[in-house]
Amino acid sequence: MLSAYFPILVLIVLATGFALGALTLSHVLGPKRPNPAKSEPYECGMRPIGSARQRIPVRFYLIAMLFILFDIEIVFLYPWAIVFDHLGLFGLVEMIVFIAILVVGYVYVWRKGALEWE
Repeated sequence: MLSAYFPILVLIVLATGFALGALTLSHVLGPKRPNPAKSEPYECGMRPIGSARQRIPVRFYLIAMLFILFDIEIVFLYPWAIVFDHLGLFGLVEMIVFIAILVVGYVYVWRKGALEWE
């Protein structure tokens, strides 16, 4: 019974060994050229203004979550569009229900003022 799980154990050991080996080799063999620019909080070519520990408004996270929520619909729309011919009327009705739920959510968020950037 347990012999059936032996290949999984071997795979876990090999994957862990490979990951640790790659990290160790990159640490030992990798170039080490420290400079002040690499020590800054953001390595984008611009000097940071203010502290990196400043508070970010909750509204920013709300907008980000709403963007992700409404952007995820593409994950469902694309495969549906690919197999639209095979699904027929059932697939069309299901997608209309899905989009209707999204529209209701969008209208709710809009009326609550969550999309207003102050």
